[in-house]
Parts: sequence; structure tokens; C-alpha cells
Amino acid sequence: MSESSTPVTAEHFRYIAAHTQPEDPFLAELKREASAAGIPAIWISPEQASLMQILLKLCKAREVIEVGTLAGYSAIAMARALPDGGRVRTVELSDKHADFAERWIARSDVADRIEVHRGSGADVLPTFADASADAAFLDADKENYALYLDQTRRTIRPGGLIMVDNAFAFGQLFDEHPTDPETPAVRCFNEYISQATWVQSIIVPLGDGCWVGVKS
Repeated sequence: MSESSTPVTAEHFRYIAAHTQPEDPFLAELKREASAAGIPAIWISPEQASLMQILLKLCKAREVIEVGTLAGYSAIAMARALPDGGRVRTVELSDKHADFAERWIARSDVADRIEVHRGSGADVLPTFADASADAAFLDADKENYALYLDQTRRTIRPGGLIMVDNAFAFGQLFDEHPTDPETPAVRCFNEYISQATWVQSIIVPLGDGCWVGVKS
């Protein structure tokens, strides 16, 4: 037994992906059509989706809040982990993205478990009731991640699950001169959540790095 951790390399990522349940044809087709429609290919990886589904099942989530619908990939993946009567409330600012997501959600096997709320997270989240969700997934504009996290503190129940995407800033977290303009915001948020006393959290190195936490 070693006290040190094994550095995660690209080879490890490929190994994890190869040993995770394959992506189903419906979600694979969704990604192809989304790319053809000009939607950025920044959805979660299949292995991250699998992790999120496992976590949602473990915490017996019924109500999930998502900020950042994009093409609907993660909303559909999460909804599949919920029991009958479960619901994902997903928030999307872009009408183009919301229109696409709603079409594919309607075609999915979990159409009755997903609601798309149009608008900014800053405007929509305050309309959700206190402690009205079991879990939350943040995957929108990084500049407002801290604001969304603060709303999550209010909207999920004690012991609820918190997941936040892109902790590795699209692979540019350690770049001296990152080209992605959101990298500084990700760095600031990583410090913010790591110092929050009301949530126990850790970055899981899947996809682009995913914060996983539990609300106290």
C-alpha cells in the first residue's frame, strides 16, 4: 500500500473509457446532430455520465437541478438514473440550445422526467423553492459558478449531492497563458468551493474534471 497517488495520464483516461458501459446509440446520435446544428461539443463524457448516474442512484435522488442544458445530453443521462416520478429541472439561457434539447428530450425514454426552464441561472434558480432538490449539476458560464453554488446551498436538501463540471478548465487549468477566457473563472471557483465549509467536496478526474460534493 502506498501513501502517494498514481498520476492520472491520458492512458488512464482511455483505460477508464474502455472499461465503462458504452454510450447508447441515442445519445451518440444526439451528439452528432448537435454538432451538425452548430452546438459546441462540450457535453460531458460517457464515463462522467456513468459516474453521475451512480452517484444519483446512491443518494436516491428524485429531484435534480441542472444549470446549463446545452443539447440535453446530461439532463437525459441524469433523468435515466431517477425513479419513476423523478424530475430534472434544467436551466438554459440560449433559445437555440433549449429548442434543440427539448426536441431530443421529447424523443427520449425520459421525456416525462425533464423540464427545460429558459433564462439565466441567476434569474431562474431563485424561483426554485428551498430544499426542493436532492442533487444539482452546474455546467454553465463559469463566471457565475459561485453564484450558482450559493443558490444550490439553498435549493438542495441537507445531505444532497452537488456536481460541478469543468474543474480542469477545458484542459487549460495549469496553462501559463490559457486561450480559453473562462480559465481564470474556473481557477477562482475551484478555490471558492474548496474553502466552503458547508460542503465536503473533491475533484474527480473524469471528463474535464468534475467536482463532487455533499451538502452539510
